[in-house]
Amino acid sequence: MEAPEQPPHILVVDDDQRIRDLLKRFLMRNGYLVTSARDAAHAERILVNLAFDLLVVDVMMPGEDGVSFLRRMRENIDAPVLMLTARAETSDRIDGLEAGADDYLAKPFEPRELLLRIAAILRRAVPQPEAEAPPRILALGPFRYDIVRGELTCEDQLVRLTTTEQALMRVFARQPNEAITRARLAAELGGQNGEVQERAVDVQITRLRRKIESDPKAPRYLQTVRGAGYMLTPD
Repeated sequence: MEAPEQPPHILVVDDDQRIRDLLKRFLMRNGYLVTSARDAAHAERILVNLAFDLLVVDVMMPGEDGVSFLRRMRENIDAPVLMLTARAETSDRIDGLEAGADDYLAKPFEPRELLLRIAAILRRAVPQPEAEAPPRILALGPFRYDIVRGELTCEDQLVRLTTTEQALMRVFARQPNEAITRARLAAELGGQNGEVQERAVDVQITRLRRKIESDPKAPRYLQTVRGAGYMLTPD
């Protein structure tokens, strides 16, 4: 008899104990396992021994802020991250995305929206099954992208991709050599329509280019198509 599947495990990092407790109770009532941390240092100690399916991280914390913590942790942790921020400036949110966040939610927020954002991120984190077909590999110079496995390698070494970067590669791999609009990419990544979401796509594209292009400023494989969006052009 198979063991029942464990629900997703979420780490909530927030210096406000009231918010931590509220989020923990709310998420547990909705079927998640939840661990909480009071600051970045506390979260780092927890992450040494536990793996999580998702991190919910507040931006404004005493000591190390959420963006700095995420930027440092991204070197070793692939789990998707939802940032909580009281800042309304687009530039602050872009900083979080550049640091490796998969999405952000401005405070104050509706609990239902938090659930929807979490569910969307977790769906993207699970590779969707491909239709029965022989494995296909896309060649990108020294890189190889396995469409079925959703894995990017360079000289047989696995290249670490964030959850959002993996989602982008899956979208582009389905339609190589075809331009895909920024609006569609934003929708595929679970975002809403709007200039901020499309700017977020630009940030993710820049990050992905740094991993697959020898010269990210003059991309060969992940090209910008003026007026049409972006296009993956394998060898």
